[in-house]
Amino acid sequence: MLFSENQVERCRLDFPALARTANGVPLAYLDGPAGSQVPERVIAAVAAYYRTCNANTHGAFVTSRESDEMLQSARAAVAAFLGAPSWREVSFGANMTTLAFALAHALGREMKAGDEVVITELDHEANRGPWLGLRERGVVVREVSLLPDGRLDPADMRRKVTARTRLVAIGYSSNALGTVNDVPLARELARSVGARLVVDAVHYAPHFPLDVAGLDPDFLLCSAYKFYGPHVGILYARPGALDGLGTDKLRTQENSAPYRIETGTLNHAAIAGVKAAVEYIASWGEGATLRERLVCAMTAIGAHEHALASLYWDNVTRLPGVAAWGPDFSSPRRAPTVSVTIAGVRPEAAAAALGQKGVLVWDGDFYAARAIEALGLADGGGVLRAGISMYNTRAEVERLLAGVAELAER
Repeated sequence: MLFSENQVERCRLDFPALARTANGVPLAYLDGPAGSQVPERVIAAVAAYYRTCNANTHGAFVTSRESDEMLQSARAAVAAFLGAPSWREVSFGANMTTLAFALAHALGREMKAGDEVVITELDHEANRGPWLGLRERGVVVREVSLLPDGRLDPADMRRKVTARTRLVAIGYSSNALGTVNDVPLARELARSVGARLVVDAVHYAPHFPLDVAGLDPDFLLCSAYKFYGPHVGILYARPGALDGLGTDKLRTQENSAPYRIETGTLNHAAIAGVKAAVEYIASWGEGATLRERLVCAMTAIGAHEHALASLYWDNVTRLPGVAAWGPDFSSPRRAPTVSVTIAGVRPEAAAAALGQKGVLVWDGDFYAARAIEALGLADGGGVLRAGISMYNTRAEVERLLAGVAELAER
């Protein structure tokens, strides 16, 4: 199945934000790595929850029971999105970072001074900071090095995982460079020493089908607002992984998964929107089950995104004074995110100039500060980042290219 140009144009009609203009020109939303736009179906689902069944859970009346049913069906939809066998493996939170800190607090209670945690130089701080905080307990944190080509050093990963390693935390894909990391290697190394594996899939989830059953992490986190949903964090926990874990919880809170790590009242309306976002993605696929439709749609949409990002990469790298960072697009295992620097132009100034033309891109380090430092780009203001989402078009990429070319000629 292909996600054709006609389908892209059809899908664009579903996103109200795409009708916006600025300075008389339509906005080109190439800022997806920081958060996607949302389709009308998601907006309607959030509003419908507030209009019809806004109640807390576990009550003996109709709107409360409807909230219970919505939450369970949302977990089931997200389980299908993740490739998880059961809704009981899906927990929700305010955002990925909050869930990561909660997980680190719980897992840290099982560690002692001298135990080791392995993180990477490429990761977003949300998958670094919570684990770096364990140093207060005497835990040793070791970092896998980033190579100049934007990939993690596999030999260094093998060196850093030792008999003292208790946990390996790795991003599935870099939000700064688009690199898809060798998570199977990380899993193999973690399993060889009996360590847990935590995967940050925030940047991977919008672009590739996830399969936690095949990947087999202990925990995997992602964020719905990166794949056309509201701001909700998602935690997958392998069956049994949350059982007995010393999570921060009230004594009145349920002890079983997936509730054990969820604190307070969840954002029910937003979670209704998450379910709608998953169903929206699936509506572009074919198959007998929700999971089959999701895999079909994500594969086709991912190919469309890869083609546009590759087009941008191939052309922007030909411009004088422009350097592109991260792996090239020779492999389909590359997220559709391209970061560049322009000689003599700070990324912030470049983003502002493009913004005046209605081309929305990001500048800076995107909370992947260690990666930008490792590449020697921090003092220059980081990089200029563009990302492709399902609703982006060739014409928008050409507008971006024209704007970068103009900046490079100054």
